[in-house]
Amino acid sequence: MPERKRETVYQEVTDRIISELEQGRVPWVQPWGKAKAGIGLPKNAATERAYSGINILILWGAVIDKGYAAQHWLTFRQALSLGGHVRKGERGTTVVYADRFIPKDEQQRAAEVGDEPQAVPFLKRFTVFNVAQCDDLPERVHGGAEPLPERETVPHAEALIAATGADFRIGGERAFYVPGADYIQVPPQPAFFEQINYYRTCFHELGHWTGHASRLARDLSGSFGCKTYVREELVAEMASAFVCASLGITPTVRHADYLGSWLEVLREDNRAIFRAASHASKAADYLLAFRETAGAAGAAA
Repeated sequence: MPERKRETVYQEVTDRIISELEQGRVPWVQPWGKAKAGIGLPKNAATERAYSGINILILWGAVIDKGYAAQHWLTFRQALSLGGHVRKGERGTTVVYADRFIPKDEQQRAAEVGDEPQAVPFLKRFTVFNVAQCDDLPERVHGGAEPLPERETVPHAEALIAATGADFRIGGERAFYVPGADYIQVPPQPAFFEQINYYRTCFHELGHWTGHASRLARDLSGSFGCKTYVREELVAEMASAFVCASLGITPTVRHADYLGSWLEVLREDNRAIFRAASHASKAADYLLAFRETAGAAGAAA
């Protein structure tokens, strides 16, 4: 993809996110109370693969805006391959695919000097349709999220937190992660005005925890208020939202006071939201991979 077109994709998506933030809507914390779809991460209905990174924010926004009842998506051809079709007149949602390629001149340069050729990242647009925009699809593609148990304690969230093996220390009045000592501290659950916020906070701090040098090795060196700190808070916010959605817990903003700082970062760099969403997806995937351990422990019990 030519540089100009690639920059246009970055700018279009960034402008959309900035517009949402300026209107007080946080794209990774959608107004799910008005949604018809259950909480969860968007998936491809044909492959069952979850979308990641910036595409989560794009598709969540479409689910809310259009009132779709499902978070399952298909390309035009995938709908046909499943025996269905996109209804005439329906407009799809543009998502992006990140990949790398080696230009011919770089291949030639590398061959001449005996170096490894350097790949160039690029973004490709493609269009997907919600299953609600299609007819004659098999019933199995219309999946929904399982409802939360009525109790305030969420067993599968508790199991996931325990399965990570993170050093959790309960007490005090503040929640935080200490990279140097690699531990998390959160107030006891009854201290939260809404007890479900305990889990949202735990997964926010676990988002930071994934960035430790022994795990995903992000830059956690930023002091309070600096750009590095703000970017890491953005990653932890989205990681918490992605994990909560996967567990059927409605995401909320844990640190709305950073809204102005996030806007500043996004206005300065049209790739910042892409990087943050990518890091957040990797952090969420890292944490959600412990579900297998949590499930095994539950079965043994």
